[in-house]
Amino acid sequence: MSAMAETASTSTAAAVVSQIVMNEDRFLSILEKLIGQVATLQNNPSQGLVPREDNAGDIVLEALKPYTVENGGPLLVERVHFTEGRGNILVRYPGTGDKTVSFLGSHLDVVPANPETWEVDPFHLSRDGDMLYGRGTTDCLGHVALITDLFCSLAEAKPALARTVVGVFIANEENGEIEGVGIDGLNSSGKLDELNLKNGPVMWVDSADSQPCIGTAGNLQWSVRAHGKLFHSGLPHQAINPLELAMEAVAEIQKRFYRDFPPHPEEARYNYKTPSTMKPTQMECAKGSVNQIPPHATIMGDCRVTPFYKVADVRAAIEAYVADLNNNLAQLPTRGPCSKYELPDRKGRIELTWIFDGEDGIACSLDSEGNAALVGATRDVTGDAQPYSISGSLPLVRWMQDNGFDVQICGYGLSSRYHAENECCSLSKMKEATRILAAVIARLEA
Repeated sequence: MSAMAETASTSTAAAVVSQIVMNEDRFLSILEKLIGQVATLQNNPSQGLVPREDNAGDIVLEALKPYTVENGGPLLVERVHFTEGRGNILVRYPGTGDKTVSFLGSHLDVVPANPETWEVDPFHLSRDGDMLYGRGTTDCLGHVALITDLFCSLAEAKPALARTVVGVFIANEENGEIEGVGIDGLNSSGKLDELNLKNGPVMWVDSADSQPCIGTAGNLQWSVRAHGKLFHSGLPHQAINPLELAMEAVAEIQKRFYRDFPPHPEEARYNYKTPSTMKPTQMECAKGSVNQIPPHATIMGDCRVTPFYKVADVRAAIEAYVADLNNNLAQLPTRGPCSKYELPDRKGRIELTWIFDGEDGIACSLDSEGNAALVGATRDVTGDAQPYSISGSLPLVRWMQDNGFDVQICGYGLSSRYHAENECCSLSKMKEATRILAAVIARLEA
C-alpha cells in the first residue's frame, strides 16, 4: 500500500470510529446483569467476602461472544485465571500495525454494600430518570459495561485500524489482602507483555467525573501507640498519661512532617487542591473507668503524599522522628504541673506501626500522545477539558508507570458516590463516555 493510500485508509478508519455511540439497550442489559451479581462480587476477605469475579466475567463474555473470531467476528477474547473463579478478561480488536491503545483498570469486584442502609436495593439495577443506582454503577461495573459495549460497537463497525485496541477487565482491585489474582498476576505471568501495552497509551478507566485525572496521591497508614503507666486519676503525679503522650507525640511528628514535606511547586501545575498531608483519623485507649489513667493509648491516621515525594522517604522520616522522641521524651510539652512522661521506675514509650506499607501516587505524563489524545477527545465531546488531580489513591497505576507504561486516568461515574450508600451513575455521562473513548481511538489513528 502506498503512503498516500495508507494515510487515506487511516483517515477513513478514524472517521468510522469517531461516529461510534453507545448502544443504550445493550449497555443497560449488560449493566443490569452485572449489578444482579453484586452480592457475589463483594471484596473484603477479612469479613469473609471473597468475590467470584467469573460471575461478572461470564456476562462480559456472553455479550462479546457473537463478535469473537470463533464466531466469525474480529475480537480476540481470553479469560485468564490465577485463582479458581476469579478470572481476568483480555479483549483485542486487532490492528494492522504494532502500536496499541489500551483500556485497563475497570474491575469485576466491588466494595461491600449493606442493603439495610440503602434507600434502594444495591444488588439490583434501578433507574430514576438519568440516574442508575446499584453497587458498582460508578465503581466499576458501569465502566465494565461501557467498555464491553464499546468493543461490541467496534466489532460491528469493523474499522481498518492501524492500532490494536486492547481491553483488560481485572479481578481483585478493591482489596490487596490476596495477591497474584488480578493485574499483578497478569504482569508476573507475562500476559501484559503479550498484549504489547507499552506500544501505546494505557487508559486506566477507574476514576470519575468525566475529566482527565492527571495525578493521584500516595497513601501510607500509621498507628502511634503511647505506653504510659496506669494509676488512679486522683494521683496523676504517679502516672504517665498515655493520652497526653500520644497527642503531643503525634503533634510533634506532624510538625516535622510538614517541615520536611512542604507544598511542592509541581502541585500547582497538576492542579492538586491539597499538598501532602499527615493527620490522625482515629483514637482509642485501654478500657477502664473514667477515674483511671489508662496504660496505653493509640492514635491512627494516614499520610497522603503527592507523587513528587516518595512514600519510602516519608516512612523513613517518620521512623526517625519517633526514634528521636523516644530518646528524649522531655522535648515534648507536658500538660500541667503533674504531667510527665518519665518516672523513677518507668519511662513512657512511643510505638510506631505501619498499618499499610503504602504506595506512591502518580503524576501522569503531560507530554505523551496518550495525554494529548485523552484531553483532546474530552474537549471534542464535552466542549471543555479541565484535567485535575486528587489526593485520593488508585492502586497499581504508579506501579504500571514505573514499569514503563504510559498510564492516563479517566472515569465517568460520580466521585461523590464512590463506595457510598445509594451509589449511582449518570446514563447521559456514560453515553458521553463512549464518545470520548471512541474519540481517543480516532485521534490516535489520525
